[in-house]
Amino acid sequence: MKKVFQQTTTFIRILESLWRCSGNKSIWRRFFVLVAILTVSAFAFQTLVHTYLVLPDRPFGSDHRNDYSFFQSPRSSLQSGESLKGGTPQKVHLTRTNSFISPDESNKLMESFSVEQENTKLEARVQKKTSETANKKDRNLADVTKGAMSLSPQRRVPPKQKHIWLLPPNEALVLAKREIDHAPSVNEDPDLYAPIFKNISVFKRSYELMEMTLKVYIYRDGSRPIFHKPPLKGIYASEGWFMKLMEENKQFVTRDPEKAHLFYLPYSARQMGLALYVPGSHDLKPLSNFLRDYVNMIAAKYPFWNRTHGSDHFLVACHDWGPYTVTGHKELAKNAIKALCNADLSERIFVEGRDVSLPETTIRVPRKPLRNLGGNRASLRPILAFFAGSMHGRVRPTLLKYWGIGKDEDMKIYKRLPLRVSQKMSYIQHMKSSKYCVCPMGFEVNSPRIVEAIYYECVPVIIADNFVLPFNEVLEWSAFSVLVAEKDIPRLKEILLSIPIRKYLTMQNNVKMVQKHFLWNPRPIKYDLFHMILHSIWFNKLSQIQT
Repeated sequence: MKKVFQQTTTFIRILESLWRCSGNKSIWRRFFVLVAILTVSAFAFQTLVHTYLVLPDRPFGSDHRNDYSFFQSPRSSLQSGESLKGGTPQKVHLTRTNSFISPDESNKLMESFSVEQENTKLEARVQKKTSETANKKDRNLADVTKGAMSLSPQRRVPPKQKHIWLLPPNEALVLAKREIDHAPSVNEDPDLYAPIFKNISVFKRSYELMEMTLKVYIYRDGSRPIFHKPPLKGIYASEGWFMKLMEENKQFVTRDPEKAHLFYLPYSARQMGLALYVPGSHDLKPLSNFLRDYVNMIAAKYPFWNRTHGSDHFLVACHDWGPYTVTGHKELAKNAIKALCNADLSERIFVEGRDVSLPETTIRVPRKPLRNLGGNRASLRPILAFFAGSMHGRVRPTLLKYWGIGKDEDMKIYKRLPLRVSQKMSYIQHMKSSKYCVCPMGFEVNSPRIVEAIYYECVPVIIADNFVLPFNEVLEWSAFSVLVAEKDIPRLKEILLSIPIRKYLTMQNNVKMVQKHFLWNPRPIKYDLFHMILHSIWFNKLSQIQT
């Protein structure tokens, strides 16, 4: 090929010399261009013919970048090799890619390849017959082995299950219920702390299925302020924060009610009271009548309430009056799932196992809901027990009677935190510096001090008979709190001192571990308060299903 190039260059120089000597330059110029084009075309044609003659199994125009010959050095002296086709070796001659092949040599090369291919086909037939014989022996051996294995017990492989999220809502709930009833055993989990749960295996599996399956339809009916504009500040902020985060959620919310497993009635009991209650009237009937009319409107406009009589609908209300607002509608009070801060069994409105106890949280700065989180370690908590608050309800006056100011130096029990005391140590600092934080009920059984104690890593002492504790279906409250009956208030110090220091340290550590489940995050994260509330609604809905 190098020789051809040199000859072409010499020929072009001769033509150039003739062109310069000639008078008619235009004719010679055209002749020169024509000869150059013919020369380059001939060179390219020879290169292509050479390349595809060496690879007869490749169709013309196919990509041969992965062929072994492509990576051979131009000066390689290798003349033969083997390539694999269908697992059968084929002998292929490899020649220099820069050598020139004459037409006669090309014909000889093609004949050589034909002979080689015939030999290859014959070898392939022999190898195929040999491999078939070997495969037949292998199958016989496999049959013998299979028969031997059938004599011993075999591991049962469960049938492949359908994806639960592809099932119709009712079927998905039934399957989820069965899965939870047969939850695989879990001893440890990096994101969960087993000692604070009643059954970590059940909770983990239920939570996984909720994330995988649950879809909630939110009714858009209803105008502000009662609907879709909840308070995010104060002691009743839980209903507001849940509504806000639920309506912003994209994982659990669906716009197609036919795909929904649950239906959310988004109203605020706190806003309802501000809009409809007549101060001083002590009459809650206008509130219950308003909610009754709202549910009747939903039932008339949509088919979903009447389909289940409200058993797949839920509401979230933290105000003390929340349970009383549902009494005007029989099906709402009896069938719907009610997430209530006022989870009082004695009122016969809250039903344990169906309804959900909603944590009452005090949010002072909505933009910073986790402000002042944390507390002192156990060795820096010199106060045995602390409480400060208004003296309403039946429990707090009794608490003050036995353990008020001057009764006992270890028991810091106040009506309101006196100014002279608060100037030295604030309310929050008192909670951060106390071993136990007393959480007595007020007019109703719920108290925001329970979650406050958890925020400040103080072991809560809960005094409220008939109170269903938040997330009682999954959390083991005895692991991180002390429950004291109302009648045992005179023995409060004795009960607290009887707790061994080792047990107290364990409980105080458990308070730290359970804290993550009571936090409002502006953007919900796994296992936080938003997800725990939703999980309890999901879990209690499944508990009503008979399988």
